[in-house]
Amino acid sequence: MNLVADPLAFEFFRQGLLAATMVGALCGMIGVYVILRKMSYIGHGLSHSVFGGAVVAYVTSINFYVGAGLWGFLSALLINATARRRKIGADAAIGIVTTASFAIGVALISKTRSFTRNFEAALFGNVLGVTPTDLIAVAIVTGMVALFIGLFYKQLLFLTFDPEVAPIYGVRVGLVDSLFALAMAATIVASINVVGVTLIAATLVIPASTARLLTDSFGRMIGYSTLLGAAAGLLGMYVSYWLDVSSGATIVLLEAAVFAVISLVVALRQRETSWERDHQPRVLDTL
Repeated sequence: MNLVADPLAFEFFRQGLLAATMVGALCGMIGVYVILRKMSYIGHGLSHSVFGGAVVAYVTSINFYVGAGLWGFLSALLINATARRRKIGADAAIGIVTTASFAIGVALISKTRSFTRNFEAALFGNVLGVTPTDLIAVAIVTGMVALFIGLFYKQLLFLTFDPEVAPIYGVRVGLVDSLFALAMAATIVASINVVGVTLIAATLVIPASTARLLTDSFGRMIGYSTLLGAAAGLLGMYVSYWLDVSSGATIVLLEAAVFAVISLVVALRQRETSWERDHQPRVLDTL
């Protein structure tokens, strides 16, 4: 019995493996900007907002990716516009917009009851039900987000670390923010079938947070986070197959386990370095 090759005999597993690996890389890539810009909550919120858009698209017979994507993009723009008001914080803006969108989805489900059978898959993911169309969509989104990061690398760097100074250096803040919102919405829509609404925020935050522990270099952080996300998606699919548990949950738990181990190693190294520094023999000047 070959634990690695045997699952590949099933087409659904091969498709799920590709989807999980690409989604892991995609979320890891854009997740760096999410945690450095302190936008972790927006990933969680937008996933709930996109859920509302997915239900609306299903009920109105609109293509899932078009309907949910536009809904998520508009939600992100609305969050940004609301957050710019001085009296309303970004966290409140996210809460208002995303919970309202999620409530619209729940209300439509209770009214039509035509989306009920897909409700669990939307919330928790259904990576083994991924279709070739889903794979193409994930691949396109991954490629476009990578292209966006490559083309706007310096502008995103400015907005991440010094947004107030960015306009002075010619960064078109409104344009870059809008494109980033579109990239976020597309990422969440592409990921929803793999990890589900409830777990998307984790796949955005955990690999990037782990990469942050490993390096202070912005470029290397993106690379590490992308690789960690892809590896978690690939290995998580195998572990979920061997243990017969939810694929999305397994991927997230694997990412969390890696984060915990690396956090422990980093903490021990810092403690050891601190101890060595405190106990170095002091050379006294003698006259």
